[in-house]
Amino acid sequence: MKEIKFVDVGEGITEGHIQKWLVKDGDKVSEDQSIVQVETDKAVVNVPAPIDGIVKIAAAEGSTVHVGDLVATIGTAAELAGIAKGQPAQQRQAAAVPPAKAQAAAPVSAKKERETLATPSVRKLAHELNVDISQVIGTGPNGRIVENDVRSFASKGTVQQRPVVKFSEALEAQHKEDIERIPMSTTRKAIAKNMELSWTIPRAVSMELVDATDLFNRVQKEKETVMKEQNVKLTFLPFIIKATIEALKENPNFNASYDHEKLEIIRKNYYNIGLAAEAPDGLKVIVVKDADKKSIIEIAKEVAELGERVRNQTITIEEMRDSTFTITNIGSLGGGFLSVPMINYPEVAILGVHLIKDMPVVKNGKVAVGKVLPISISFDHRVVDGAEAVHFTNAVKKYLEDLDYLEMS
Repeated sequence: MKEIKFVDVGEGITEGHIQKWLVKDGDKVSEDQSIVQVETDKAVVNVPAPIDGIVKIAAAEGSTVHVGDLVATIGTAAELAGIAKGQPAQQRQAAAVPPAKAQAAAPVSAKKERETLATPSVRKLAHELNVDISQVIGTGPNGRIVENDVRSFASKGTVQQRPVVKFSEALEAQHKEDIERIPMSTTRKAIAKNMELSWTIPRAVSMELVDATDLFNRVQKEKETVMKEQNVKLTFLPFIIKATIEALKENPNFNASYDHEKLEIIRKNYYNIGLAAEAPDGLKVIVVKDADKKSIIEIAKEVAELGERVRNQTITIEEMRDSTFTITNIGSLGGGFLSVPMINYPEVAILGVHLIKDMPVVKNGKVAVGKVLPISISFDHRVVDGAEAVHFTNAVKKYLEDLDYLEMS
């Protein structure tokens, strides 16, 4: 007999959502057969059967499981005879805990009674992240709580919510026929948590207008040939990615993260470009690994493949981790002139690219109608200054306005 439990997959993921059972309770299954789809913060994962046997489902479809929770058991009919049909995993696990052990685990309030050592800025961060700072274990000198302790506590999902302004219960009762409460999905909860982390970054924004006339004409000219010869849809995005990488090489502090405790910039000398991608269940970030080593055609193909896996929910966690810099392509949705994108924590900056529009441009002292691409860079002002942001956007502009810098293949 073999128990299937929700395992620790890393990336701070502590829970999953049983999205769909691919078999029924009592079905015979084969080793490596996919039996259930589990949604995490990052992806939907197909869980295979570890052995041949009969499956006994422990976690109902639509339920939430945490690391270590029982999802199902597989064994022979005789082995499964002692398992109560339909009993939730949490109940079975609780029943399995000896009374003495349960009592020993009870006095957890001692942690709350200890002295809490933390600076005002760390306490402010805990308040912003809805963390009960008395529950956090400090790793600083003499047990002092530092910023990373609070962020780590928040990322594990053990957040105690502080009181918030709620919709009036009286008004809700008055409008009960016209109000709908919608539980947030696992992905939506993760997005909300990441946005709260992003908002703790002291940010500033720099904006620029790029004359994308040559870029527009290049894509229009070559997209049919590229599709016919290589079966790849050519868009503006691969060119923008390559131009961004060149700008990152000239301004390396943007390809970095920030260590608050050591007051160090963690500069990355590899280029994994994250791309915000719209999925049926919310925004996800796909990652083109080592994008500096790939051609525009190779990037176009990989972006299309990753985007398809996001849409059909087969994207893996590995394909969404370890980005060094993120681009959000607002223009692909057909909207936005300029925006202030949210930084993909713990990165230092994010580039927003918008819809290419017909606008006046000046060439050789004359005004003409050109294709203009608005871009904006949100950046961590602890790491980079406004002048560096201007240098960065000017570099992106330079490479997109002179495509001879960029290699197609």
